[in-house]
Amino acid sequence: MAFGQGLSGLNASAQNLDVIGNNIANSATVGFKASTVAFADVYASSRVGMGVQVAAINQRFTLGTVSSTGNSLDLAIDGDKGLFRLTDTSGNVSYTRNGQFQADRNNYIVNNSGQRLTGYIGENSTLLQELKIPVGNIAPSATQDASVVSNLDANAPIISITGSAEVLGQVDLESGGTTTTYHYRVSSTGGLTWTDASGAGVPAPADGTYGSGSSSVILAGGQVVSGALEPTAEYAAAQQARPFSPADPASFTHSLNMNVYDSLGNAHELTQYFVKRAGTSGTESQWDVYYYMDGASVDSPAAGGPLPMTFDSIGRLTSSNTLTVTVNQPGTAGAPAEALVMTMDYTGSTQFAGAFSYDFIQNGYATGEYSGLAISSDGAIVASYTNGESQVMGYVALANFNNLSGLQPVGGNAWQETRDSGQPIVGKPGTNSLALLKGQAVEESNVDMSAELVNMIIAQRNYQANAQTIKTQDQILQTLISMR
Repeated sequence: MAFGQGLSGLNASAQNLDVIGNNIANSATVGFKASTVAFADVYASSRVGMGVQVAAINQRFTLGTVSSTGNSLDLAIDGDKGLFRLTDTSGNVSYTRNGQFQADRNNYIVNNSGQRLTGYIGENSTLLQELKIPVGNIAPSATQDASVVSNLDANAPIISITGSAEVLGQVDLESGGTTTTYHYRVSSTGGLTWTDASGAGVPAPADGTYGSGSSSVILAGGQVVSGALEPTAEYAAAQQARPFSPADPASFTHSLNMNVYDSLGNAHELTQYFVKRAGTSGTESQWDVYYYMDGASVDSPAAGGPLPMTFDSIGRLTSSNTLTVTVNQPGTAGAPAEALVMTMDYTGSTQFAGAFSYDFIQNGYATGEYSGLAISSDGAIVASYTNGESQVMGYVALANFNNLSGLQPVGGNAWQETRDSGQPIVGKPGTNSLALLKGQAVEESNVDMSAELVNMIIAQRNYQANAQTIKTQDQILQTLISMR
C-alpha cells in the first residue's frame, strides 16, 4: 500500500508544480487569475489512508493591479465583481477580465481573439448587443433655447422714432380770464420761438401784460419786455427722428450677434438690436429689441419687432424675461429646413450705469465628424465629434456569477458558464454591486511571484518526500525478499 500512497503523493505534487508553473508563466498575462490546488486524503474501509488526491483546482478571483496604457479602448474592471461579456462569430458567449480591446475592420470592439464586446446600445436599452465604434457624423440640432445675460447702459441717450423740437420750458399765460399753455425754445437769433406740445410752431402770445404784481411779465412781439417767464417744464434738447434701421447705427443703442443653427445644421447670424426709448412712466426705463437673422427681419415678432424690455429704478428687469423668435424658413430653396422657433431668455439682464456687456448660450449645433471615443467609469461609451459635441452611444455590460469558481476556463483568458457557476447577472458598471470601469487601463495578473516561488519550493520538498517513502518501502521489500 505504501507504494500507492507515495505514488499518489508524487502525482499530486506534480500537479501542484504544474499549477504553480502555469501561474508563473502567466504572471504577465493581462486579466489572468492565479490558481491553487486543493488536496484531499483517500480512505477505504481501513483506518490507514490510501494516499492523496487533487480535489480541485481553484482560481483566485482577487483584483490585480490596474495600470494605465493610454489606449482609448483598453478597459480595467476596478473591483472584484464583474467580467466582460464576449461573443464569437458563432454566437458562443464567454467571459473575461482581460480588457485589451481594439476595433476590427467592421468597427466592432474586439479582443485579441476576435471576440466581440457586448453591451447596451442607446441610453435606456436593456438588450445586449455587440458594440461598435460609432463612426459617422452626429446629427445637427436646431437652436431651441438661447440665454442672454446683458447689461444695458442706463446712461445711453434716448433715441426717438418721431423726433422732437428743443423745448426751453412750458408756461401757462392768462389773459382776460383765459389760460393758454405755450412751449417756448431759443430761436437761432436768440429770441423765443413758440410751439405747441408737439413742437409745431404757433403764433406768439398777444402783446400785453400777463399775471399781476411782481409776478407779471410784459410780452411784445413774442419777446419778453419786462419780468421773466416762469417755466413749469424742464429744458429738453431737440431730437432728430431716428426710425429703427439696421443700416443706421444711430437708430439703435447696442447690437449683439450670435450664431444659431437650423434643423440641417446650417449656421445663421441672429442679431439683436437694443434701442433706448423714452419711458412711459417716471419709475421705469423702456428699451425695444429688434431681431434680424442673416440681415433680414424675422417672421415673428413681425418685421423683426420690436419687443419691449422695461427696467425699474434700480436696474432690474421688470418685463417678461422670455421672448419667442420665429423664422419660418431658415434654409434655402434647395435645402429647406424646419421652422426655427427660439425661446430667448433674458433672466439676469440689468440696466446699470456702465458699458454694454453680454454673455449668451444657445443649445444648437452643426453636424460634426467622429473624432474619438472614451469610456467612462459607468461604462458609458462617449463619442466625440469635430463640432465639439459628444454623445453617449451605449454602455459596456458586465456580468457576475454567484460561484465564480464554478466557471470553466476555456483559454485565451476566458471562462464559460457552467451549471456550477449559475446564470450570469448582467448589468451596467456600478449597478447591482457590479464594479466600475477605468478607461485606458488594464488589470494585470494577480499572480504573486514571491508566493509562487515559495510554493514551488514546498511542492518540490513534498515531491522529494513522497519519492523517499517509495524508496524506503522498496528497501523494506528487498529485505524481506533476501530473508532465508
